[in-house]
Amino acid sequence: MGSIRVLLLAGVIAGFAGGAALAAGSGGGGGMSLPSESGPSYDPAEEYAKALAALDARDFKAAARSAQRVTDAVPQNLDGWKLLGAAQTGAENWKGARRAYERAVKIAPDDLNARGGLGMALARLKDPKARDQLDWLKARSASCGAGCNAELLRSLTAELERALAEPTAPSARLDQPLILADAGDAAYLDAVSLINEGRYEVALARLDAARAAFGPHPDVLTYQGFAHRKLGRFEVAEGFYRQALAAAPDHRGALEYYGELKVERGDLVGARRMLARLERACTYGCAEAETLRSWIDAGGGPER
Repeated sequence: MGSIRVLLLAGVIAGFAGGAALAAGSGGGGGMSLPSESGPSYDPAEEYAKALAALDARDFKAAARSAQRVTDAVPQNLDGWKLLGAAQTGAENWKGARRAYERAVKIAPDDLNARGGLGMALARLKDPKARDQLDWLKARSASCGAGCNAELLRSLTAELERALAEPTAPSARLDQPLILADAGDAAYLDAVSLINEGRYEVALARLDAARAAFGPHPDVLTYQGFAHRKLGRFEVAEGFYRQALAAAPDHRGALEYYGELKVERGDLVGARRMLARLERACTYGCAEAETLRSWIDAGGGPER
């Protein structure tokens, strides 16, 4: 995880320096606070990296613990749920794996690993619904066209067929591929260049690769929101901005772009709320707040 932060601190990506890690809360004594306000909290991107490292070391209990912290912090993050499912699969906690993959499928019904992971967990639990997932994978294979990952579909289908035929046999694979941080950085920088060229669809594919490496990193999530917004997918964009702010509530890029989205949707009251949060985050002022203020004053803004 350090490499992406080094790049950001070096100024490679302008305007995104506002993403801050969530600090652990202080304990009791000396002040009046609710337990939910003073309990420990975690940086979900760091916990994601810990979970990947623990999976690689086959410490599935530690992997599940860190992955659970990711999903607690950013409940709508697909990669966090898939990572938790992979950890529970490794630990042979099939009920836990089923719950994690069910959430992943709910978030992204077309995600191949989520479908395969859910089918595996159901097969291990001897639940007949596992066959529904196998049928889904086979149907997807039959209609597999351009851009379809036929190799992954074949692998998932074969693994699930084996699990259904012999539910107690050990699994031959984990469903969450381990991705090196350096590869994630390269995907991230590729995506930034593509966004600057206005090639948003291609950029989104590279951002998916970066997110798989880094988990719910607010910089990646913010750029995903930005690209979807430029493609007119406002609801999808809003979901990514919300995830970014769940990971880092004072992230300046996410606050600015979410505010701009609200202006574009005619929600000036909501945009002013984002501006107020930006002003609290920028003690001495910042370009993000000034840009959002100009959008609000104009009722819109220039193409970015």
